[in-house]
Amino acid sequence: MEYKISPSLMCMSLFDIKEQLAVLNRRADMLHIDIMDGHYVKNITLSPFFIEQIRPHTQLVLDVHMMVENPTDFIEAIAKAGADFICPHAETINRDAFRVINLIRSFGKKVGVVLNPATPVEFIQHYIHLLDKITIMTVDPGYAGQPFIPEMLNKVSQLRDLKQQHGYKYLIEIDGSCNERTYQDLMGAGAEVLIVGTSGLFNLDKDLDKAWDKMLDQMRLARQAA
Repeated sequence: MEYKISPSLMCMSLFDIKEQLAVLNRRADMLHIDIMDGHYVKNITLSPFFIEQIRPHTQLVLDVHMMVENPTDFIEAIAKAGADFICPHAETINRDAFRVINLIRSFGKKVGVVLNPATPVEFIQHYIHLLDKITIMTVDPGYAGQPFIPEMLNKVSQLRDLKQQHGYKYLIEIDGSCNERTYQDLMGAGAEVLIVGTSGLFNLDKDLDKAWDKMLDQMRLARQAA
């Protein structure tokens, strides 16, 4: 199985963004963009304006993770800025999930949802068949560099089994501490998209091309062992 690799742009060096984006354009499958409002999580990162600035410089899929209290305040701006996937947290949309899904689709975008570590898969059972991607947070959301929560492996396997049993089309994505220590377990559990950040990519070498090669070597070893 080939795994999709989605670097988290909040972990880039903003001083080297042009050079690093050139490397990612050659090597990545998707680009992961975190939108945080300072309320849903106590951090503020990227914005629809950032998406708008990046979009002309990449043909890669832009996957937007919305860590915001009120997703409908942002969806139109994110869509018009050039996102391909729009992914709110399930915890923020379940009171009007079908309306939110229809709103994202109305802009011609793919729909994902994100599940916090303590949120069970059953939370999305009534609309799971409508999703293009499900992201499992393997750390609590909001900050880079947190330790992996191993209990999430069962949730990944549960999504893999549901997908196989029912023919669902969603991608199973992992967000949080995807690195040399976790690749084998994640691949064995059924992960399909790996979001790589500080520990998985950007801190492996100052030269991002060399860092990417090191990451691929780690993933190959993990794939052989999974």
